[in-house]
Amino acid sequence: MSLKKINTILAAAFILFILWFGTEFILRPEATAPGFGLPSWPSGDGGGFLVVKGIRDVVMALVLAVLLVTGHRRALGWAMLVESLAAYGDMATVLAHHGSTATALGIHGLTATLMVVSGLLLLWETRTSTSAATTGGTASKAAVPA
Repeated sequence: MSLKKINTILAAAFILFILWFGTEFILRPEATAPGFGLPSWPSGDGGGFLVVKGIRDVVMALVLAVLLVTGHRRALGWAMLVESLAAYGDMATVLAHHGSTATALGIHGLTATLMVVSGLLLLWETRTSTSAATTGGTASKAAVPA
């Protein structure tokens, strides 16, 4: 299987996972929140923050989906790297608030690290295809002074 196909499958899996998770936080925050890893629920009217988290996740998934569908694979790699910071931030939040270490590392940390790997693979894929195009294509000829 080619690197491009593997990267496409990984990116699509992340998009679907993030979209699903975000939608769950929007539609059923009370059922989804305990799995996030924090030790206590928001008090008072704090449940709205769970919906905000869901909206953040849905928007992040849509950004990745647009880049994948439009074929902007290098930008997709960079976006995957940047969006991994949100998962690392979730991990740090759970740890800082004395939440479940297993959830922080096993869900948020692992997700973030896999997003980094996927982003780097996308950048590697586009680097090798870009260098192949410039060494044998017209781009290298156009760069040579006349």
